[in-house]
Amino acid sequence: MEAILKKINSLYPLSETTAKTLKECVTHCMIPKRTLLVQAHRHARAAYFIEKGLTRSFWVVDGEEVTTSFSSEGDILFSMDELYYGQPSQEYVETLEDTEAYRISLTDLLDLFHHNIELANWGRIIHQNEYRRLHRSHKERLTLSARERYMSFVEQFPDICRRVNLGYIASYLGITPSTLSRLRAQRNGRSCLHNAGRHGGN
Repeated sequence: MEAILKKINSLYPLSETTAKTLKECVTHCMIPKRTLLVQAHRHARAAYFIEKGLTRSFWVVDGEEVTTSFSSEGDILFSMDELYYGQPSQEYVETLEDTEAYRISLTDLLDLFHHNIELANWGRIIHQNEYRRLHRSHKERLTLSARERYMSFVEQFPDICRRVNLGYIASYLGITPSTLSRLRAQRNGRSCLHNAGRHGGN
């Protein structure tokens, strides 16, 4: 659980006792690419800590998939509807790569939140960060151009840009794949010109 504990400790340092308690509650699993970990209108009854791999969350709206978020090494994913309200998920979560993860039942996760102040504080922080991400994404959708939204995404999530299908990024940004391809080509072209200028001055 090296990547997971590193990410948790970067947000809220855990004592060795709490880290040991968490390890005792999880089950290691290897999950193939394109596996649905969470499905809309169903109970998953589990959360997943990602040790290695990548997932995306999405809704299905009028038959079209709308990407809402990505998760990678060190992240935890689960249905908030199920964890906090006991309701089936409203979205899907699928693996985009072969993924190494640690599974924990939602019952155990809630029990840890209720009885361990360190994990409760970590949980509070990840929800604060998720709220900030959602707020920023909503604001950018309303106020920024397609190019500005793409540049902001590249700045925030450079690793995701290298690993994810352009169509998923376009869906997340609320633009068409063709528009994203054009913006990406323009950005790469400017980078090439910038590098050529630097080399030419040497």
